[in-house]
Parts: sequence; structure tokens; C-alpha cells
Amino acid sequence: MSDHATEVFVAYRNLLFTVAYEMLGSAADAEDVLQETWLRWVKVDLGQVRDQRAYLVRVTTRQALNRLRTMKRRKEAYVGPWLPEPLLTAPDVAEDAELAESVSMALMLVLETLSPTERAVFVLREAFDVGYEEIAAAVGKSPAAVRQIAHRARRHVDARRPRQVASPSQTRAALESFHRAIETRDLQGLLDVLAPEVVLIGDGGGVKQAVQRPVTGAEKVARMFVGGLGKVEGTLTGEPTVINGNPALLVRLDGEIDGIMAIRVEDALITGIYYVRNPQKLTHVASETPLTRQ
Repeated sequence: MSDHATEVFVAYRNLLFTVAYEMLGSAADAEDVLQETWLRWVKVDLGQVRDQRAYLVRVTTRQALNRLRTMKRRKEAYVGPWLPEPLLTAPDVAEDAELAESVSMALMLVLETLSPTERAVFVLREAFDVGYEEIAAAVGKSPAAVRQIAHRARRHVDARRPRQVASPSQTRAALESFHRAIETRDLQGLLDVLAPEVVLIGDGGGVKQAVQRPVTGAEKVARMFVGGLGKVEGTLTGEPTVINGNPALLVRLDGEIDGIMAIRVEDALITGIYYVRNPQKLTHVASETPLTRQ
């Protein structure tokens, strides 16, 4: 029975990690949630479990909800802006448009504005198409209440998500123009690819230097990049990569990983730049993390 429990858990592990990660925005916390789920799973009488996938998702959701509430206190004490932990992902994540959008840095940041229960309901319903009855069992609400929460959360997210999701090729093109302009210190080139209302958010976690509050406006953002690059001691390089299923830049300083830069693109212009430099959040960018909705 123990071997069978292990087989079932391993079969759904990537799904459970994806659920936990979308709810938490932290791979380290998602791993902890999976450990807690496993400890509960091995104590279960599998003969009494009719739908093993649903049961595991339900346990994972409950553990993630508990973790979300404790993370709130950590985020309140966090130095500077908090960004989701970036993940290097396999090509199949980018090929699944819905999955790639649901784990994009831009949407994950929008999910931060939801309450824990709203986030759990939204993730389960929108990203994994879980039924209202199952969600109700996971979050401890009635199906009718879950429907209302789902509607409220969807309306909240829709008001803040990109008006239309850019294709990978559009995002790559904007990222290439941005990268080229940075490398050549081309201020006008930066202004040409940045939307007037672009927002730059940096996450150094108090360990690495980063902007302490969001910087808004193409002129300010462009001049910050051009001016800041002139002060860098060492060789700074950027290489294209795929982070959270979307094109991004892996930034290196003298060959060592310095950060991840992800972007949000609308109408071929960059409206959001997310630069994660906190070393504790860069442990999952060296090897691929499997994500799935199945």
C-alpha cells in the first residue's frame, strides 16, 4: 500500500507543485506544502479515496492556504517590493498558452492583490478547471459561496491583467529590442519599446540593490537603466531564456547569475519590467522546473 501511495503521489507531484506555486508565488514554500501534503497522504486509507487526484489537490490547497496566511506577515516585513520567485521552465509550458499566462510574472503579481481564499478559488477554477463542489471542499465554503468568490476574483483580475495577452513572438521581439537598446545604451531605443505608462519593479530582498519602490514612466525607467548601467562594476550580460513559460532575460555579472528580468507586453510595447535580484529567489533558474495542469 505504501508503494502504491508513493506511485500515486509521484504521478501527481508536478500538478500539485503547480497548484501550490500559483497560490503562493514561491517555489520554496510550494515544496514545503508538497512535503506537508505527502505526510498527510501516507496516513490515508487509499481504499476510502474515490478520486485520488481531487483528494491530493484538496489537501494541497488547504496546506497552501495555511501557508499563504503566514506568508502575509513575511511580506509585510520584506525589504522593498516583493516579486514572485522565477522558475526556469521547459518548452511544453510555453506551448500551453493558458498555463504560460497563469504562471506569468505579470499575472502572478496581480494574484498578490487577492485575499488567500479568493486566490485559491481563482487558481483552482481558472487555471485547473476544478469544479465548484471540489473547490468548496478544499476551501471550506459552500458551492454557492465559491461561485460568488470566483466571480468577484475573476472581475478583480480581469481589471488588472493585460488587455490582451501578447504572443511569445511579440514578447520576444519586444525583449530583443529592449536588450539591444540596453547593451548599446540607446536611450531613444529604450523609449521606442517602452509604453508611456511602463512600470519597473525590482526585488533585491534587502540583499541586493534594487529600486525600493516601483518606478513609473518611460522617461524615468529608460534613464534609470542607461544611468545605472554606467555605474556597474564588472561585465553585465543578458541572455534570452524562458521563465514561467514566457520569454525573459537571465542577467549575469562577470559570468555569475545576477538576476532575472521578465516583462509584460501590450500592443508590442513593454508595460511592465520585473527584475528579481534576491539570491534566495534565484535557486530555480539554473534547471527546469516541470509545471502542468494535468
